[in-house]
Amino acid sequence: MKLAVLLLSILAAGAGAPPPSDWLIDPAPFAARVLTNTANHEVALDNGLVRRVFRLEPNAATVAFDNLMTGESMLRSVRPEARIEIDGTQLDAGGLGGQPIHNFLNPAWLSRLTNDPAALRFTGLKTGRTEPRFPWQKRPEWLTRDPPWPPPGVSLTLMFAPAQNSGPIALDVHYELYDGLPVIAKWLTIRNASSRPTTLNSMVVEQLAVIEPESIVDGPPVNFRGPYRVLEAFSDYAFGGNMSSNADAPAVHWKSDPLYSTQVHYPRETPCLLECAPPIGPEARIEPGGALESFRAFELAHDSTERERRGLAIRRAWRALAPWVQENPILMHVRSARPDAVRTAVDQCAEVGFQMVILTFGSGFDIENEKPEYLAQIKGLADYARAKGIVLGGYSLLASRSINPENDAINPQTGKPGGARFGNSPCLGSPWAEDYFRKLRQFFEQTGCAVLEHDGSYPGDVCASTNHPGHAGLKDSQWKQWKIISGFYQWCRARGIYLNVPDWYYLAGSSKCGMGYRESNWSLPRDQQEIIERQNIYDGTWEKTPSMGWMFVPLTEYQGGGAAATIEPLKDHLPHYETRLANLFGAGVQACYRGPRLYDCDETKAVVKKWTGFYIQHRAILDSDLIHLRRADGRDWDGWLHVNPALPERGLALFYNPLDQPLQRRIRLPLYYTGLTARAVIRRENGKPENITLARDYSAQLTLTLPALGRTWITVGEK
Repeated sequence: MKLAVLLLSILAAGAGAPPPSDWLIDPAPFAARVLTNTANHEVALDNGLVRRVFRLEPNAATVAFDNLMTGESMLRSVRPEARIEIDGTQLDAGGLGGQPIHNFLNPAWLSRLTNDPAALRFTGLKTGRTEPRFPWQKRPEWLTRDPPWPPPGVSLTLMFAPAQNSGPIALDVHYELYDGLPVIAKWLTIRNASSRPTTLNSMVVEQLAVIEPESIVDGPPVNFRGPYRVLEAFSDYAFGGNMSSNADAPAVHWKSDPLYSTQVHYPRETPCLLECAPPIGPEARIEPGGALESFRAFELAHDSTERERRGLAIRRAWRALAPWVQENPILMHVRSARPDAVRTAVDQCAEVGFQMVILTFGSGFDIENEKPEYLAQIKGLADYARAKGIVLGGYSLLASRSINPENDAINPQTGKPGGARFGNSPCLGSPWAEDYFRKLRQFFEQTGCAVLEHDGSYPGDVCASTNHPGHAGLKDSQWKQWKIISGFYQWCRARGIYLNVPDWYYLAGSSKCGMGYRESNWSLPRDQQEIIERQNIYDGTWEKTPSMGWMFVPLTEYQGGGAAATIEPLKDHLPHYETRLANLFGAGVQACYRGPRLYDCDETKAVVKKWTGFYIQHRAILDSDLIHLRRADGRDWDGWLHVNPALPERGLALFYNPLDQPLQRRIRLPLYYTGLTARAVIRRENGKPENITLARDYSAQLTLTLPALGRTWITVGEK
């Protein structure tokens, strides 16, 4: 149900009446099921939020994809369930033909649709429960809840084979639907039943003819990345050297539909055909009796055009599909890897409540150094840190550097290195890369370190070399490199190794990438950094949870700016340091505090402990979803509200004053997503409880006084 419709129904029910069931407040009623309709030869996935229906005769195909929250159909035309090319021959899995037009799908047409005799034929199905994509060793000290893994739900597998089961290829199409989440996952398993090797040239994991949310007659086609798109698609085949889901979606394509001749757009270029496929390859060899598993596509149905609600849905999906993103350790970047400097940093972190130390870039740390004495030294430091409750790890640069012409990615246009995403990059299928990943695994196994900051992760570069052992040539180079990097990250995740990766590798095991990233901003004068920091957090949390993005605090000079940009000596700039701590801990966002120490006197230490203590006390609500109140602009107050209807502390709001004079403001606080319906109890900075009556839109009006260049906060509860 769209939020506007939802709120109208709430208002119609009268003030104080409980709202209709909303999955973002209470997902419990929406259990996933597999339903069968033998009379219609159909099977369906349904959880009360979305329903996907498959017709099984005369072949299997999706014949309905319904948004049960809005009552709308998202499907307008039947397509094959998958498409593969094997040894140069294209094969469709299932599908039904004969639909007269492709604007909509009339159920009365279904009995007249026909099978393509050349398509792989549906042979049977299996049902079950969801299974983990890979092992996850949880770190409870970094979690405020115990999220399930895998996300609970149901699975359905449709099996296909050539007619008469006489061909060499069998294909399984897998689906998962999750409890309390309007998300369906899909992937393929391609099996070689022949006695000779075969090559999978290409694959389309998903093809959906989706309704167009809007259309125009002339001009360029509408971009469906906007708020009216009914279906959000993403996949674990994600990379690109970027820090947003839209930028790092190389396998998700919104295309024009050549069958849709009756669309409004005169050139017939409306991008309303969703295809999930790698941009190149995989050109993967499958041995006799072997199988290849594809990447996974995920489809999220939206029930609103409102930005906050759409963002909450996306954030809920990340929490379920990649629950390790909720690990949110308090971390420090130590700029020197000298043993005495590391121990000093560990001691200070333990004293003020930090949990992690990363030996940062430029510190002298070398994760590729496999000398026994070096590994023994790092192990000693990791043991020292562990004894104090601190996890130790470090930084490694992968892409955006050159190794040599023999190991770098080869540009197919020139036959030479260069022209990669970051200029030069080693190929992950090269001999150097094989040795690099061996060294990384050895490092973690022998030292006991448990965090990797992996800069310049694989950004999707292709490689035209035919001499690298990890791939055969250009067409399989992207697939093989993605398999290598995602396999390594999954190896780390299974061992409880925290991954800080500036790229969209969440579904492969990473916990954090950049929240807002412009390195030169941290060389600006201190007072300018304060506002930009809050802007970055505000902007970065529309589709990321607070724990999914890191920020940066240059305790010492970072890439210029001099004394005006840095905080050291800390005691001399304590008001600014406290503002940075309040900004970040008040948002539930962890920053890389880069320097040799966290405090330089008792007064500084007390300020750091104050804000780590604040975060630890309210950690559960601060790690919860963030509602955007007012973006920082340096002209008036700004702030945000954390909400979680499952906690006793339903909300926590932070309000900041960037001006050098006090402010008093009447502020509307939207409390719908706290789950409170009639009344709320607020406390101003742990003060006395105040009972407030909520308006019919579940908001509260508060009068707040904000000190000059200061802040205040309130908590919201039921009692």
